[in-house]
Amino acid sequence: MKQLLSQKSFVLTAFSFALVRVSYCSVENVQVVHPRINIPKIAKYFGTKGRYEEVNPYLLDDIRAINKTLLKPPSVDCVPVHLTAVIRHGTRYPTAKNVQKIQRLYDLVSREATNDEKWLHDIITKWKMWYTDDMDGQIVEKGRDDHRHLAVRLAKSFPSLISEENLRSNRIKFITSSKHRCVDSTVAFIEGLKKFWEVKDMDFGYEVNDSLMRFFDQCRRFIEDVDKNKMALKEVELFKSSEEMKRVQINIANRLQLQYSKVTPDLVEAAFYLCSYEFSIKSVNSPWCNLFNEVDAKVLEYANDLKQYWKRAYGHDINRKSSCILFHDVFSRLDQAANEIRFGHVTEAVTVQVGHAETLLPLLSLMGFFRDETPLTADNYVLQGNRTFHTSRIVPYAANLVFVLYDCEEGLRLQFLLNERPLAFPGIGHSAPLYEAVRGRYGDLLEGCNFEEECQVPKASGSKYTEL
Repeated sequence: MKQLLSQKSFVLTAFSFALVRVSYCSVENVQVVHPRINIPKIAKYFGTKGRYEEVNPYLLDDIRAINKTLLKPPSVDCVPVHLTAVIRHGTRYPTAKNVQKIQRLYDLVSREATNDEKWLHDIITKWKMWYTDDMDGQIVEKGRDDHRHLAVRLAKSFPSLISEENLRSNRIKFITSSKHRCVDSTVAFIEGLKKFWEVKDMDFGYEVNDSLMRFFDQCRRFIEDVDKNKMALKEVELFKSSEEMKRVQINIANRLQLQYSKVTPDLVEAAFYLCSYEFSIKSVNSPWCNLFNEVDAKVLEYANDLKQYWKRAYGHDINRKSSCILFHDVFSRLDQAANEIRFGHVTEAVTVQVGHAETLLPLLSLMGFFRDETPLTADNYVLQGNRTFHTSRIVPYAANLVFVLYDCEEGLRLQFLLNERPLAFPGIGHSAPLYEAVRGRYGDLLEGCNFEEECQVPKASGSKYTEL
């Protein structure tokens, strides 16, 4: 079921912010574009604020490398006929809200911290607060490179689909959220392809569609029952007063020689985010990272996972169901390609859709990926050590879901990739099952899961949300 929406297509010119000490090179370099740097030991716990390279470390040696042992057709007779990619925007600045938290942290440490160790002395005397409110989540140059390089890697992985010929003939479609970081990521993705193929005589547009890429903003039930409902995130709030979080607060207070009461969970989170921003944006192992050891980082990663779980994933049914419109859009494109291939030509070879972590997580959850048997709660941190729901691994900056439809001798097959790695559909053993088997697996959602019905606010009063 494809839901047709009022859409407006236009092209914006990407703009850039000057960055301090950015060490990343542009797409024209072929090898070793990411220099080996002193990576913080806690970098793999940064959750939704983590670098894409922590998921695929081989990219540190060659940012345009593809893993040919993983990225291959289901069999030698299979030919790819359509690809849909749902991609998160690239690395960005902090939001204004987080900038303000960082400012409060910096003011407190500068004014009251008394530890005389060198790393702290460097924070107080050398590090200057350079984040400003007007940055407010805007993309950084590293974020543009995230998409330029991803575009090249996908073009090298699927050359018959993401090709210069298909780009010039408008068989590659680009859709984006209206947020600047998504628009700029889309423009950068197109730039990467144009640079790779040395296309200089054409410009390519994109469509802004918040109904698809920011569906959560238009789902009234999600807004009322989860986004504006303080009780919906009660597990997140409970974890802030847990023994695990208290130990992290005590550790930070001791390292800074500050009163424990002044080191609030919000300031601890701000310091952890500051470490991650300094690393992802400027590629530096900031002295702020010295505030945390690996045990602390795992606790803070869980705090972030808990928030994403209850606000964007399995915590409440509407989190997942809000993505019904995007789910149907993806499968309507696959269905169209499946029908057209019978006549030998697919109209739309590739669709690239750029959104947010909040776009990808509900869709992944709707399809049953990374669903742990035991829900994440404030009191089962220790039991969740082996959970599959790790946002650090699932939705770092530039995270991507790729659906590839293949025409094979035995029929059409669908391969799913998460961050350029094949991932089996839940409940289906084959790594690239027959397309009809996938449609059968999601039959209930394909027949139902109506966005308008799911997102209307019930008239009855009382408890508004459904926990799973």
